Amino acid sequence: MKLHIVNTGFFKLDGGAMFGVVPKSIWSKSNPADENNMCTWAMRCLLIEDGNRLILVDTGIGNKQSEKFFSHYYLHGNDTLDHSLQAKGFHRNDITDVFLTHLHFDHCGGAIEFDSSSQSYRPAFKNAQFWSNARHWKWATEPNQREKASFLSENIMPIKESGQLRFVERKSDQQTTSELNFGLTFVDGHTDSMMIPMIDYKGRKVCFMADLLPSVGHIPLPYVMGYDTRPLITLEEKGKFLYEAAENNYVLVLEHDSINECCSVQFTDKGIRLAEAFPLDAL
Repeated sequence: MKLHIVNTGFFKLDGGAMFGVVPKSIWSKSNPADENNMCTWAMRCLLIEDGNRLILVDTGIGNKQSEKFFSHYYLHGNDTLDHSLQAKGFHRNDITDVFLTHLHFDHCGGAIEFDSSSQSYRPAFKNAQFWSNARHWKWATEPNQREKASFLSENIMPIKESGQLRFVERKSDQQTTSELNFGLTFVDGHTDSMMIPMIDYKGRKVCFMADLLPSVGHIPLPYVMGYDTRPLITLEEKGKFLYEAAENNYVLVLEHDSINECCSVQFTDKGIRLAEAFPLDAL
């Protein structure tokens, strides 16, 4: 097995929304904001080479939305999904599985592309199976008003219509998925039934944190995003996960940290805090 970081570019989100009840005077020390209170965030994906399977975890925001839509998020940087795959020696047609931690647009937008010849949407990975779970799929396709703007039908429904959609069965909050040969933790605070892949790699457990831990700036337990639908559940889930991560020296892959690819955490007299930040290739 081999793991690769796949960068798809940067975008901006409101700093207050990203840190919830934490005051700007505190969070801005780790994530400085621009004049519009916007902070820069990565859209980092994970590529798993495992035998004859090539599994892409999340896909970034994609490029098919309108200019007006993208104007809200200030996309920047030179990285794209295709260029990053090419730099690793791959093409999107080589992908056998696309694993979507959840269906918010910045995590699944790149899964679907617009075909100008047919004026329709289609999967961007024609040879891949797309993985979600039934509980989250129902949540995303029958969205509540608070999350509705994050679940875009053009990102979601073409996956089902293609016949390439598969569901992981949620049997417990922590389980091994035989279909994809790695562990999963299900969490419900950010959105219902988000999936955290946990991969045994080079003697460590590598965890792709999605929106349970967007950045190193979110390690202190009260640092919970305003986007989370159930913040008190996030608080409990994050505390439990980070305790386990500190105890077992997990590698935490950070999907949204604009600087740090990975980190580990440790116990301190102030609670669980950053131990070190490092690139995945350092393993």
